[in-house]
Amino acid sequence: MITLHNKGVYLVDGVPCDAAPLSPEDGRKRTMAYGILQAHNTSGDPDRLKIRFDAMVSHDITYVGIIQQARASGMREFPIPYALTNCHNSLCAVGGTINEDDHMFGLSAAKKYGGIYVPANQSVIHSYAREQMAGCGKMILGSDSHTRYGALGTMAVGEGGPELCKQLLKNTWDLNYPEVVLVYLTGTPRRGVGPHDVAIALVKATFSGEFVKNRVLEFAGPGIAGLPIDYRNGVDVMTTETTCLSSIWETDGVTEEFYRIHQRPEDFRPLHPADGAYYDRMVTVDLSAVEPMIALPFHPSNAYTIREFLENAGEILSGVEADAKRRFPLAQPHLTDRIRDGGVWATQGVIAGCAGGLFDNIDEAAQILSGGSIGSDVFSLDVYPTSVPVSLELTRLGAASSLLESGAVIKPSFCGPCFGAGDVPANNGLSIRHTTRNFPNREGSKPGEGQFAGVCLMDARSIAATARCGGKITAATDLSYEPAHHAYHFDKTVYDRRLYYGFGRPDPSVPLQMGPNITDWPRMQPLSENLLVELCAVLRDPVTTTDELIPSGETSSYRSNPLRLSEFTLSRRDPQYVPRAKSVAAEESDRLEGKSPLKLRELLSRVGDPARLMGVTQYGSCVFANKPGDGSAREQAASCQKVLGGLANICYEFATKRYRSNCINWGILPFTLDQDASFDYDVGDCVFVPGIRTAIETGLEDIPAKVICRDGSVRELLLHVRGLTGDEKEIILDGCLMNYYAKRNG
Repeated sequence: MITLHNKGVYLVDGVPCDAAPLSPEDGRKRTMAYGILQAHNTSGDPDRLKIRFDAMVSHDITYVGIIQQARASGMREFPIPYALTNCHNSLCAVGGTINEDDHMFGLSAAKKYGGIYVPANQSVIHSYAREQMAGCGKMILGSDSHTRYGALGTMAVGEGGPELCKQLLKNTWDLNYPEVVLVYLTGTPRRGVGPHDVAIALVKATFSGEFVKNRVLEFAGPGIAGLPIDYRNGVDVMTTETTCLSSIWETDGVTEEFYRIHQRPEDFRPLHPADGAYYDRMVTVDLSAVEPMIALPFHPSNAYTIREFLENAGEILSGVEADAKRRFPLAQPHLTDRIRDGGVWATQGVIAGCAGGLFDNIDEAAQILSGGSIGSDVFSLDVYPTSVPVSLELTRLGAASSLLESGAVIKPSFCGPCFGAGDVPANNGLSIRHTTRNFPNREGSKPGEGQFAGVCLMDARSIAATARCGGKITAATDLSYEPAHHAYHFDKTVYDRRLYYGFGRPDPSVPLQMGPNITDWPRMQPLSENLLVELCAVLRDPVTTTDELIPSGETSSYRSNPLRLSEFTLSRRDPQYVPRAKSVAAEESDRLEGKSPLKLRELLSRVGDPARLMGVTQYGSCVFANKPGDGSAREQAASCQKVLGGLANICYEFATKRYRSNCINWGILPFTLDQDASFDYDVGDCVFVPGIRTAIETGLEDIPAKVICRDGSVRELLLHVRGLTGDEKEIILDGCLMNYYAKRNG
């Protein structure tokens, strides 16, 4: 089905081979990725990229903070097309208008700075970008980790808000030229096998070994030709879960037809690797061998074929229960109760978002359910088309009526089910979803407080098959049906009537509409001569997600209020982190006021003269995690730590580039340890890093430190800060990106 090749390959005459009459260095220049990256590189050095993007997209959980940062840093107008969509914070708080205030801020900002405003429930962020912004050979930056439009010939990247702020200030996205991995597709998917099945299989094969981490995936091969564009988009958006950097696909007549349908034929051009293109690694995918898949909690890579899962359901679900109990001691998971009458029974189905809500997915699900019923028991099915144009076409086609007649519910375009702001399952519910993630808490439950639900990822086709069987998990390949592929017709009328198009015509006289919950960022201090950090959270799970660092769902109403939002930091993982961090921050506040806090004096006395060190040693909180930052691009995972006085992360490695970038842009030291180094310290221990400012200024990457243990002992520790660019050094020295720009702008 999927095979990994951990060695370099050439693509000659469209076929992978081990040798070609040119060097790897020359062959690398023949990839699609190389051509697009260099076309956007402003550095003049092909190995040290400084990228300027063609366009940007943000949603209503991120755009307020981004614009506030850019405004504080001197931005006067949006220099490139910037779409502000409203698909995450669409639910307004009961008894208030907190979220709608964010939307009014967004509309006023689009008018003031020259942006594109997409009102709530018109489209999810990635659907709008595909429909209206992608173009062959373009690059798009988004403040959402699933910013992926490679199947449309667009290299897209999801990053934290500060990276978008840099683009708004006409700066660049900086990185070393990445390795490129060939994803070579052959064969044709069987009936009932959808894009999520291929995507989940790809994530399973590549995630655990970090085979494609921070690399670009380049899709080529004869298998592409047989895939409709929605199928390609459905696979492509899930490449985020492999931890790759970006993606790009060959384009063809199917891609050209997409741009023609969306009234933008000028944005198409053929893209293919040049003969002899060289790739650092290869993944081969035989589409004809892919089976319907199911990803079990708590990650898309925890996947099985549905056949394997049903044959071994007792053992597999018992393993999930044990994992849940280990993670969440208060939870009492009983997923094995879902095994009965010769099957496994789900309680809920959801088809939604940038992966599931596509036209072809919903159309085929409607065909599977046509004339049938989801039943009158506990199982429910909710369907969220990805945009109003998609909803219109499904309605005109009759697919919407088929779904409604079966007992399914059709809801507006909204990303909520993907991050825990909608369709929260009942305790011990088993939800099957065509969405992007099934991390802990992503469905909105609070297992740390005893409420637990299991979310599994499946393709819309098998979800519909399951719904037709009343909730008994069923692979679509096990049903007898012949799907008809219906041509899609895009109607832009509603966009023309409802969206605000302001790019190129900013109006500085328009005031920003600021609701009472929208606040400015607090002041950040520059890095001092020495650093002392207290471990306020120690997380020893193999991977820590951004959802654990700052939860989604119930926090949405406070995304525009840094102080209120910071109260949720690690709330589902370590509820005592916030009071610990606040206690440390209070001591630092006293120090900055010229006082000499007793606790701080005692700590410094173990590593030197406290009278001398007090004025030149910054004191803050620190998080240790083995590998933090998998998942969402949201910058708040780092900014909330900084707002609470966080000054460092210590880890063995960062799960993603975007989380490390978020830490740097918020002035958080991204310390790493050697993989074989022992870190047996715990909450309350402190790390003293003498001469940290000089170390960062001079580019010292191996930095000696001392651990001040709670038992009074002091031990040596070697920390690393590797690969900082010149700008990143300055950002850390200045305390955060806003300080960096404020200093530059006088």
